[in-house]
Amino acid sequence: MNRPVPAPHEGVAVPASAHVSGGAPESVAAQERAALALLTGPAARDLLRAALARDGARLTEWEVHELHHRPGAGVTVGYTVTYEALGVSRSDYLLLSTAKLSHEVVEAGRAVALDDGRTKVFAWRHPLDPELPALELACDPAQVSAMLAGAGFAVSPQGADVELLAYRPTRRAVLRVRSGGETWYLKVLRPDQVEAISSRHALLAEAGLPTPRVLFAHPDGLVVLNELGGTPLASALAADGAADLDPMRLVEVLERLPDTLLDLKRRPAWSDRIAHHGQAAQAALPEEAQRIAAAVARVQTGSEVARMGPVVPTHGDFYEAQLFVSDGEVVGLLDVDTAGPGSRVDDLACLLGHLDVLPALAPSVYPHVPATVERWLAAFDQVVDPVALRVRTAGVVLSLVAGARTKAEARSRLERAEAWLGDAALRKLWEIVGAPRLAEQTAHNLALAQEGRLDAQS
Repeated sequence: MNRPVPAPHEGVAVPASAHVSGGAPESVAAQERAALALLTGPAARDLLRAALARDGARLTEWEVHELHHRPGAGVTVGYTVTYEALGVSRSDYLLLSTAKLSHEVVEAGRAVALDDGRTKVFAWRHPLDPELPALELACDPAQVSAMLAGAGFAVSPQGADVELLAYRPTRRAVLRVRSGGETWYLKVLRPDQVEAISSRHALLAEAGLPTPRVLFAHPDGLVVLNELGGTPLASALAADGAADLDPMRLVEVLERLPDTLLDLKRRPAWSDRIAHHGQAAQAALPEEAQRIAAAVARVQTGSEVARMGPVVPTHGDFYEAQLFVSDGEVVGLLDVDTAGPGSRVDDLACLLGHLDVLPALAPSVYPHVPATVERWLAAFDQVVDPVALRVRTAGVVLSLVAGARTKAEARSRLERAEAWLGDAALRKLWEIVGAPRLAEQTAHNLALAQEGRLDAQS
């Protein structure tokens, strides 16, 4: 797991079977469809074989484990692999990515570049993420124990148990550490983000928000956070639809966000990047390009007309995975990386949009959620403009199409986005926008996708 990647080199030729494109420039959507097909299809074997050959190893078995698609920023896939080296059979976890990495990262030997002048794919071994240098430390229990003990944490003589909970290649990872009855969380991020993340946590702690505290920061890109109490909101939703949670408690948490967040840089909300997300959805469901372009057009035009409300402090990624509850109260709020100025409607839309896809994701686990969505929607309608809330919720759901595990699941999410856009509360909105304007924007979106300029419209 911790074996180093090869020494820096000038690149390995991409096998002929693994070309992403050639000839005339393709649209971004077409390139990402090709990358998805390349990295999840049979040609991925040749790329893995070429990467391992740099170590003198021979690939024997491989399997796709997880897909990560960032609209306009490339496709990354993780694989479990088995290979032979020096007569010994070994297993490992490799990643291939079409994301752009800096020349310095490759020169430092943290990734192998497979490049023939037309197609460039980067390869690396987990946990040697090229943009997250602290991930290797975070995944090593011995190094974690030493780091925590050196920082004054009460680490058991038996050391620490480390569990990887989430990993977004080149972006961030979250790990849980247990030792001597204590639990901490490690958040691994890019080194240049440590100061900003620590500052956001401090701002919210000073305001009395139930967020974890940064207990220690490592300059290589790692922060140690304390454990929060309560029950994950996702678990409460599975149990009974979070029946004892008044949705206004959620609004109250957002209203407690400090005004000092308004001084930070504003980040685009999910629906502000709907062109990017539509592009990714088209890559996942190319046969539904027309429907996706039409849904994107409604989010775009609807957002122009709807009342978004004033700029206020926002969480930026407010959904069930970030919340902990107890006795009808919100007692924990996670992942404040995106906190800053924005629209209240977008935080609430983010929550509703993520809730809306849960039943299709696990029908037997979340049978109560549809009723919860209706209950919370009615409450949120009293806080923000109902028209804007539905349009922006549709945008969030549409943004989740590309992350679906199967085509059926992706199509289900597209249908749910269309359902939000077809809500009776929006009838007047579409009369104001007009059928000609919707048709024009839909055609424009399709044309931009074909010309490769869709990403410029986000």
